[in-house]
Amino acid sequence: MQVLAGLEGIFAAKGSVLGSSEWVTVDQDRIDAFAGATGDHQWIHVDAERAAAGPFGTTIAHGYLTLSLLPMFMVAVYRVEGARMAVNYGLDKVRFVTPVPVGSRLRGTTELLDAQPLDGTSAQLLFRVTVEIDGVERPACVAETVSRQYF
Repeated sequence: MQVLAGLEGIFAAKGSVLGSSEWVTVDQDRIDAFAGATGDHQWIHVDAERAAAGPFGTTIAHGYLTLSLLPMFMVAVYRVEGARMAVNYGLDKVRFVTPVPVGSRLRGTTELLDAQPLDGTSAQLLFRVTVEIDGVERPACVAETVSRQYF
């Protein structure tokens, strides 16, 4: 766990890899729960029989399910000491590079690409999170996220 001590710690870590999370298995229950929460019941995600004959040979996780794991991956690798609040500000770029077959193990590697002061008590941070699939060369997802830290 990387600890960024206040604004100084954030600015000192700019440009560095903060770390990688533990592996998380994406099982069919998680995929089905995500389909239920979002209303996206496309057969490639939830119909195992039809998906077996489809292009991936099995069901695959929703791209947005993979994206929704970013907060879990990120909080596993760093924390900002002294912040009174953090908010998601948005996304700059997201690519779903490789499909995630059911049963895959994923982890996220977080890099702090940039940090800019907003005023004397807050900063805007730009992260790149690369979501890897265990045993697969190409990542599942690469996303640039923007957050704000308030002290």
